Amino acid sequence: MKAKMFRALLPIAIVFTIISCSTSETEDAAAPIVENFSYTDVELDLMSKINEHRASVGLNTLQPINHISFKSAEHNDYMITNDVVGHQQFEQRANNIKQVLGALQVSENVAYNYQSNAGVLNAWLLSDGHKENIEGEYTHFGISIKTNPSTGKKYYTNIFMKR
Repeated sequence: MKAKMFRALLPIAIVFTIISCSTSETEDAAAPIVENFSYTDVELDLMSKINEHRASVGLNTLQPINHISFKSAEHNDYMITNDVVGHQQFEQRANNIKQVLGALQVSENVAYNYQSNAGVLNAWLLSDGHKENIEGEYTHFGISIKTNPSTGKKYYTNIFMKR
């Protein structure tokens, strides 16, 4: 009886030992930093408008980081592909930015279907949570604005970071 139980449990024990002692390359390897990002004129304009607003209320201007803009663009792609608007998978983006860039704090604003940068910025400033992000104690940011090719509607993701 003991031998039968031993034979039954031995494969499970071996598998458990292998799994618990192995390392995952994706978990242990440092995520690569994205250094190249091509900004559109519209994205550069919105970044400028955000910094102008921050300066107008006595805050430091934010420095753009291409990696953050890349993560913003990934989220816009996700929202367009899945026909959703929101902060889905924000924790994954925030953790990546913390790991890759050494961020202490990360926040995010998203928007959908605004026709102008002034319009989206005004909407964000009228929303307490979004305004708090724009006026927060951040040092860097990234932005992406993408248009859904099927609908022509714009998607905005703006991520803020503090080092």
